[in-house]
Amino acid sequence: MDGGVLIGGKWQASASGATLAVINPSDGETFGKIARGTAEDIDRAVRAAHKAAEGAWGRMPAVERGRLLVKLGLAVLANYDELVRLEAMDTGKPLKQAKADITALARYLEFYGGAADKLHGDTIPYLDGYTVLTIREPHGVTGHIIPWNYPAQIGGRSISGALAAGNACVVKPAEDACLSILKLADLALAVGFPEGAINVVPGLGEEAGAALAGHPGIDHISFTGSPEVGTLVQQAAARHNGQVTMELGGKSPQLVFSDADQDAALPFITNAIIQNAGQTCSAGSRLLVHEPIYKEFIAAVAKRFEALKVGSSDMDLDCGPLINRSQHERVEGFISRAGRAGLAPRAAGTIAANAPKGGYFVAPTMFADVPEDHELVRDEVFGPVLAALPFKDEAEAIRLANGTPYGLVAGVWTRDGARQMRLARAIKVGQVFINNYGAGGGVELPFGGMKRSGFGREKGFEALLGFTTTKTIAIRHG
Repeated sequence: MDGGVLIGGKWQASASGATLAVINPSDGETFGKIARGTAEDIDRAVRAAHKAAEGAWGRMPAVERGRLLVKLGLAVLANYDELVRLEAMDTGKPLKQAKADITALARYLEFYGGAADKLHGDTIPYLDGYTVLTIREPHGVTGHIIPWNYPAQIGGRSISGALAAGNACVVKPAEDACLSILKLADLALAVGFPEGAINVVPGLGEEAGAALAGHPGIDHISFTGSPEVGTLVQQAAARHNGQVTMELGGKSPQLVFSDADQDAALPFITNAIIQNAGQTCSAGSRLLVHEPIYKEFIAAVAKRFEALKVGSSDMDLDCGPLINRSQHERVEGFISRAGRAGLAPRAAGTIAANAPKGGYFVAPTMFADVPEDHELVRDEVFGPVLAALPFKDEAEAIRLANGTPYGLVAGVWTRDGARQMRLARAIKVGQVFINNYGAGGGVELPFGGMKRSGFGREKGFEALLGFTTTKTIAIRHG
C-alpha cells in the first residue's frame, strides 16, 4: 500500500514509479509517501473496473453487495484507532474530529449496505395489451475525485453509494490527504471485494485527476472540490458525454432573529465555522443577525472566539492547522487584506504556545460590521474566518442570504413557525437547518447545492438514484 496504486485487486507501483511526500500539517514534516499516479495507471484502473462490472462484481446479487459493504463497515470499526490516527495526522484535524469522521465512514458503509437491495423500479399503467416497467441499473464504472478536507467521510459517502448501486469504482483521492482511503481500500480486499470493484490511484489533480475526469471509459464522475476545478472536470467529462455530480463549496449563512434562543444558537454558530479549521464546504461562514439583538449577540460570539485554542492534531484542541502552506497563505491573505481595508478583527482565538512551530496554524477570527460587498462576505475563504453583519427585517435577511453565487446550506434561528417555513422556502440552498446546523452529520439526508455550489445529490437514498440510470421495458402481450 505504501507508495502504490490499487488496480484489479493488487497493490503495485505506479507506472512511472514516482511518489509524493505525505506531510503532516501540524508540523510541516514528511512522514510517508504515496504513489504519483499517471494517466496510464488511470487507464489500467478503468479497464480493471470494467472487467469487474462485467464479471464477478456485476453479477453479484444486490443483497451480497450489501453484505460486503456492511462487512467493510465492521472492518473500519475493528481498525478504528489506526484509521483515526491516519486521518488526524494526514489532515491535521483534532482527534475528536477524526474520530467523528471515521465513525461516519462506518455509518455510510452500514447505511448503503442496508440499502443495496432496496433499489426498486416501477410498473406504469399504459395501453391495453401492454405491461410497462422500469428497472434501475448501475452506470457501470464510476470515477470518484475525493477532496483533502474530509477524505474518510466524503470518500465513504461517494464510494459506498456507488458500490451499493452496483458500479465498479476508480478513486482518485487528494494528494494532500488520502491515507484513510488507501487503508479503506486495503480493508475492502481483506473482506472479499472482487478484483477491480474498487481501484485507487493517488496522484496529482492535474495528472491522475485530469486523466480520470477525461477518460471515455468513465460513465459517471462524482467530484467534490472548488468551482474552478469542478468546471474543468465537467468540461473533460463532456467530451465523451459523461455524467457528473458536482459538490462545489459554499458561503453558507446563519440567520439569527431577535426571537431566537441565543444560548442554543451560540455553540452551533461557533462550531460551524471552526470545524476542521473552517475547511468545510458547508461551513457557516456568514453570520446575519437581526438589528435589535446584533450588538449583544456579536459580543457573545466574540467571547466564544476569544476562548478558542489552536494546536496540532494530537493536542485535540478546538482547531487544528490548515492543510498546507498554500492554503495557510490564502487564508492569511483574506485576514490581512481585511485589515488593510480598515476591518479590524472583532475577536480571535489563540494558537497554543506549545504548538509545533512548523504547523500551518491560523487563529479563528471573527469580523463584525462587514460590508455586504466585501470579499469576506462574498468569497469562500475555506478557513476559520467568520463575517458578521446586521439585517433590518426578514426581506433583507433573505436578500443577504441569497446574495452570493453559492447555495449549499443555511441555518435559520427563530421560534416563529411561519417564518421558519418562509425562510426555508425562500433561501436558495440545498439544505436548510432550523434551530440547528448540520444535524449531526446526517448520513441519511440528501446533500448538495444550488447555483455555484453544484448539482446532484450525495448522502441518503437520493444518492443511490444518482448512481443508477432508469431503463424502461415495454412488453406487448395482447
